[in-house]
Amino acid sequence: MKPRRNRKQAPSFRKLLKTSKIKLDNKLKNKQFKQENSAKKRRKEERKLREAVRDVRSKTPIPLDRVKKPQVNEENELEEESMPLDMMDEDDLQLMREMAQRASFITRDLSSSEPVHATKRKRADVIDKYEKTPRRMKMEPEKEVIHLLPIKDKSGIIPQSMEKPVVPKVEPDEEEEPDTEELKVVPAGPVRVRSTEELIEHRRATLEEKKVQIATLASAILADPENSIKKLKELRVMLMEKDSTVAVTVRKLVLISLLEIFKDIAPSYKIRPLTEEEKAARVKKETQKLREFEEGLISQYKFYLENLEKTIKDWKQMKTKKNDVVSLKAYRGLAEVAVMCLCDLMLSLSHFNFHNNIIVLLVPLLDDKWKKIADTCSEAVKKLFRQDKLGHASLAAVKIISGLVKSKNYCVRPEVLNVLLHLRIKEVEVKKDVEDIAPKQKMMTYKDKRKNLSRMQRKWKKAEEKLERELLEAEASESKEKKLKLHTETLNIVFLTYFRILKRAQKSVLLPAVLEGLAKYAHLINLEFFDDLLVVLNKLIESGDLNYRESLHCVQTAFNILSGQGDVLNIDPLNFYAHLYKTLYGLSAGSTNDDTAIALQCLELMLTKRRKQVSPQRALAFIKRLSIVALHVLPNSCIGILSTNRGLLQTFPKSDILLDNESQGSGLYLPELDEPEYCNAQNSALWELHTLQRHYHPVVRVFAAHLCAGAPSEGSSALRASLSRRSAVELFGDYSMNKMNFNPQVPETVPKIKSKGGTYVMSEDLREMIEAQLGKVPSDELDFSSLVKALNSCR
Repeated sequence: MKPRRNRKQAPSFRKLLKTSKIKLDNKLKNKQFKQENSAKKRRKEERKLREAVRDVRSKTPIPLDRVKKPQVNEENELEEESMPLDMMDEDDLQLMREMAQRASFITRDLSSSEPVHATKRKRADVIDKYEKTPRRMKMEPEKEVIHLLPIKDKSGIIPQSMEKPVVPKVEPDEEEEPDTEELKVVPAGPVRVRSTEELIEHRRATLEEKKVQIATLASAILADPENSIKKLKELRVMLMEKDSTVAVTVRKLVLISLLEIFKDIAPSYKIRPLTEEEKAARVKKETQKLREFEEGLISQYKFYLENLEKTIKDWKQMKTKKNDVVSLKAYRGLAEVAVMCLCDLMLSLSHFNFHNNIIVLLVPLLDDKWKKIADTCSEAVKKLFRQDKLGHASLAAVKIISGLVKSKNYCVRPEVLNVLLHLRIKEVEVKKDVEDIAPKQKMMTYKDKRKNLSRMQRKWKKAEEKLERELLEAEASESKEKKLKLHTETLNIVFLTYFRILKRAQKSVLLPAVLEGLAKYAHLINLEFFDDLLVVLNKLIESGDLNYRESLHCVQTAFNILSGQGDVLNIDPLNFYAHLYKTLYGLSAGSTNDDTAIALQCLELMLTKRRKQVSPQRALAFIKRLSIVALHVLPNSCIGILSTNRGLLQTFPKSDILLDNESQGSGLYLPELDEPEYCNAQNSALWELHTLQRHYHPVVRVFAAHLCAGAPSEGSSALRASLSRRSAVELFGDYSMNKMNFNPQVPETVPKIKSKGGTYVMSEDLREMIEAQLGKVPSDELDFSSLVKALNSCR
């Protein structure tokens, strides 16, 4: 008798079977249903069952007295004899009976000590099979259809299609051992997290290594450019650095290094592409070597410019997307370096290839929203205009600026137009004076040489002309005619842009820049535009929509027109005189102090340069009003105004009547009247000069005393050369207080206290007491009450 099995050992097996009982029943019922409907399958199962019983009997003899031989009836049901109940639990017995009723269950010796689910895979029962498989339904994937070209017959168009062939996946047999090489899993160890110090040290070491590599390549290229041109590519490849810890810094270093390399090794001429004939021709080794160097250089230079352009475009794309702040800041730093490199190349290699491409890339950045990039480009374009002697680069930049302003519908930053003020254009080609500006050089004909020169002289003359032509080619000097033509075309585009804004966008923020530009280049405008332009300027002033600075620019533009070619026109700009006379009171020590320079330029154009068209009454009215304004402006403005009055007193000698206090005329001076011709300024006197002689600024006192003496050119009251030889605008700039300092420095004097009886010097005790009180309190929180008490105690 086998020992009775403990009930506590069975729950693991029973629990395992009970957990999937529902699924097991469903799958067994489906299988039973299929087997019952198929006679062929049923006969096959019966045959397998008989063979299994035969095999079991042959392997394990079973005593007859203990277990009877199982029999199979016609319905393929297993009849089970009674077994001792002490061999298994009631639950196990009931479970085995239920499984025995299934046709797919394999009959085996129930007395065997081997568990039911321990048979091999080929003879495993259905329970064991479904327990070992994943517990999920296998869905058959939908077959994809490929649409083919249709065919056409008499019935019409017939579409064609086919199933997409599916490559079956080879799955290993469940019985076999899986391939150890395919399923071998390397146990991953614990990932070590680096500390902040280790990351910083790693970055420093990596960055140091990259710096050494960049320096090595750059030194090799500069040492022998012709033989090391391939190393430019190696250096340029470092722009694709993948290490995120040093990628941004390495790219910046590479961009700047390549900039300096190209500036050093680029030739002083423009490399032109070779023709097919030149490529096919046989040349010397030195020539071939030079050609290979130039070809490699121009190729790498082109790729470098493309990298700079891509860096800027990537940053613009990053701005439009919502990215993290760190990446946006990194792209912005790279873009700033790229813009700086392009600006340097535009200024340093203006003679080299792709210069116009650089201008096309940089000029639109004048209107960039990022102020640092816009200012960098603005300064570069201004410098380009100032150093461009021929005019090719200036013409290209002005064309792009004009197109940019028009394409954005005049909604650009004023700095875009302010750069045009730095153009080096002093004269242009005028239609009526073309022959005078560019006269044709008279060359001696062969007959004249033969008639006037001897044989030896003709020989020397021919050699001299040949030498002059070679010198002109070597110096690359441009003719005056070509230079004037470029300047004329450039200025025409500038005026076209200005006139478009005056016509279509008078309320735009660009109007001040337009008026300032017209004020500078108005003397170069053709006469046919003068009348229309003066009418537009007068309407702008009368509209009242302009601020003070813009109105001054309108006046300045009008008189610039009349002071140049407009001298031949018989026009009296009375409205402009009246407007400036009326608005002079707008100058003050506040925000309009910087506008004094424009007002001084207007006064010089209106009164000094047009002295023949100015009446004495108008000159007296301006002198008197300027003296009044000088009382409430800053010292530099006061000096400029007094210098202007000095020039007017010398230009109009009869205006010294304002220095005579005893002279009396008919009428009364009307300072509030805005008409300079009818304010009766001759009945007044410049009493303001006596007040200005007590001004705290020494130069103001000098000018006031000089004007009181009649502005003499010689004698003790004459000005020193440093003051008399400088214009009013120059004096205004020399004594400017924008840097919060005095010029000249105010000397330190001993403080004095005024009393009713007179003036006495401050005592040393009082000085020490004040200094002690000031030392106790911060400078921004001074307690003046304690100082007052100290002063009262001293008295």
